[in-house]
Amino acid sequence: MIIKTSEFVTSAVKRDQYPEDGRHEIAFVGRSNVGKSSIINAITNRRHLAKVSSTPGKTRLINFFIINEDFYLVDLPGYGYAKVSKKEKASWGGIIENYLNNRNQLKRVILLVDCRHKPTEDDILMYKWIRHYGYEVMVVATKSDKLSKNDLKKSEKVIRETLELNKSDNLLFFSSLKKENKEDLINTLFEGI
Repeated sequence: MIIKTSEFVTSAVKRDQYPEDGRHEIAFVGRSNVGKSSIINAITNRRHLAKVSSTPGKTRLINFFIINEDFYLVDLPGYGYAKVSKKEKASWGGIIENYLNNRNQLKRVILLVDCRHKPTEDDILMYKWIRHYGYEVMVVATKSDKLSKNDLKKSEKVIRETLELNKSDNLLFFSSLKKENKEDLINTLFEGI
């Protein structure tokens, strides 16, 4: 797939703020600062399409980006950031759950995990949540440029075991910085969409 156009459409908190034009959606979810916005920028070749911050917890809304006028990439708020109140954490969880609940346009959810660390309890819960809602899930391990090939193999084993992935479940390593595996990611992301 070739991405010819990509534009920010809207930010939303509530369901009545979501686009309702029937276009399919692919959502990105993961811990704060795992690289959700960076991966959207990398695959669209737009450095500033999705706002990137080195400060965790900056994405607090659901951001919709239209791709090729055909479908949306959706950047969900990060979870698991320790320096926010429990009330704010619950609010973000509610925003994510509200989006995942009965979103017919949503065809695939991309769970991002940092390949340098074992998936957290929040990552495990999110993976189970996505499966519970019946969505196809793909796991992308970000920041792969930070590990050696040997450490990447170890990381793959840890991620697969921790999330209880099957051999057939999609797990892809990606570096937004070096754009490693970009073509594989794009082809897998948009397959069948």
